[in-house]
Amino acid sequence: MRFRVWAPGHGRVELVPGGGTETAGVAISLQREGDGHWSGHVPGIGAGTLYRFRLDGEGPFPDPASRFQPRGVHGPSQVVDPGAFRWENEGFRPHPLEELVLYELHVGTFTREGTFEAAAEKLPYLRELGITAVELMPLADFPGERNWGYDGVCLFAPARCYGSPDDLRAFVDRAHGLGLSVILDVVYNHLGPDGAFLGVYSPGYFSTRHATPWGAAINLDGPDSAPVRAFFIENARHWIHEYGIDGLRLDACHALFDDSPRHFLAELQDRVRGGVAPRPVLVIAEDSRNLTRMVQPESEGGWGLDAVWADDLHHQIRVALAGDRDGYYADFTGSLEDVARTIRDGWFYRGQFSKHGGGPRGTDPTPVPPRRFVVCVQNHDQVGNRALGERLHHQIDPAEFRAASTLLLLVPETPLLFMGQEWGASTPFQFFTDHNDTLGPLVTTGRRKEFAGFVAFADAAAQSRIPDPQGADTFRRSGLDWAEADDADHGRLLALYRELLRLRGMLQPGRLERGELDVSAVGGCLALRASRAGGESLLVVVRLGRTDEKVATGTVTFPVPTDARWRVRLTTEDEAFAAEPVPVRVHLEESPRIVFRRPGAVILLG
Repeated sequence: MRFRVWAPGHGRVELVPGGGTETAGVAISLQREGDGHWSGHVPGIGAGTLYRFRLDGEGPFPDPASRFQPRGVHGPSQVVDPGAFRWENEGFRPHPLEELVLYELHVGTFTREGTFEAAAEKLPYLRELGITAVELMPLADFPGERNWGYDGVCLFAPARCYGSPDDLRAFVDRAHGLGLSVILDVVYNHLGPDGAFLGVYSPGYFSTRHATPWGAAINLDGPDSAPVRAFFIENARHWIHEYGIDGLRLDACHALFDDSPRHFLAELQDRVRGGVAPRPVLVIAEDSRNLTRMVQPESEGGWGLDAVWADDLHHQIRVALAGDRDGYYADFTGSLEDVARTIRDGWFYRGQFSKHGGGPRGTDPTPVPPRRFVVCVQNHDQVGNRALGERLHHQIDPAEFRAASTLLLLVPETPLLFMGQEWGASTPFQFFTDHNDTLGPLVTTGRRKEFAGFVAFADAAAQSRIPDPQGADTFRRSGLDWAEADDADHGRLLALYRELLRLRGMLQPGRLERGELDVSAVGGCLALRASRAGGESLLVVVRLGRTDEKVATGTVTFPVPTDARWRVRLTTEDEAFAAEPVPVRVHLEESPRIVFRRPGAVILLG
């Protein structure tokens, strides 16, 4: 077997087979290459062998490109044969962007067992729900036995607490057999604070010019940046090639600093797709800057990504319904007009001044088709980055949440659900870690200080209520309770989600282009209307409730347009969806109108 590692600046690099603290006598010297790499063919080593590298007599250290760390991120690496797995669904064709309904899940808290195998058992449920793509939160191995995933340090190795590499392959294969795509969240903007050994191989992995909130940025444009870029691009390619992953979600792209002539993101998406053509691969960015260039083709000066997370709609909805005002929520009004504009454009900020950011934010989204914006009313960030990890439906009335859910699932943008939201999970999703005894208390203290600027947590007593990230109970509280999905009250919301996703699959709003959907604020309601030549017209009328204090309570009347013969498809106050319904009065004959007596939504077809 051939081993190769980038370790410039070192005078001796040795492979140390086995899992113990072997002496230098059993180490195997690698040969220096001209570009800072060291390599060598080592006979007698195969799949399952444990090994590490020693650098100038120091170590031994895990392989930076280890495929598995069975004893944790500080332990030995293990040789893995990616070709040994027997795939049963190699002919699967991933869903195109216009058909995507994303379901974000954290493997460790999605099921009680917290494993790939247990998560795979829930895939038929997701298909029945109407999901078309599962989005896995980061899997790169991390220190300890529990983590959000954003402290990954062994970027090529699936976290051993979830299962083996073949267990992940089996999960992907099962998903493909059920017609589900699999998207993986990857983190290239920083490494976790414990067990990150890249720096001992070369300080060139980190920038001397750019910094992030987590420390030095990854070196994408300085001296020695070429092999660093290649390392991260190869990581992206390996998830696609070795695990059959259908797409990547790139975390916090605003922290990928690159002043090179060709941006790292443009090179990454090109290399990832080029290696598996004609099989389509999606590359989606998380980025708060509202940059059109991220999803424009390289030929037009863009970076060529498929889609971008667009959080402005989430922020508008949260301000409208839950009244949030701290932090970036200060930039949003939640008015019906602003919600309508956000849906029409894909994002709200297109160059206006941001009070939170202290300067202009965003670019003109007009050239971007609606489906290239990924929108949500919950995701791991917007729940887990709250002090108590509460979900939107924990803080608003069920009728309001049904209305917001209807809006989310029928907009032309690509909707994302966060695990459990479809049945109104009672469990929070809190920030959790399992760091060592030195780092752990610092994380706990830092987490509580982080919210000191929020009104609700301004004093020490309030901060003490913030769950301890290091506590095992914090992790356990964040696990879904699947028994709730069978409960009558939770089941009504689940029935609504199933029906809305069935309608989305039938009407396919993700195929709408700009100009084919009108979104307006009328009479205290939001109205979404789509018409296609030769196709069925759709009218979605949503009363959110708190967007205007004048209509927050009492009766709201929406005048139904009379240029089509409408019929009611559903209302969120139907008995199948509401435990104590307050029926919406829909009059479609003389003086057509919809009368809401509380927040809700009506879907009309014509």
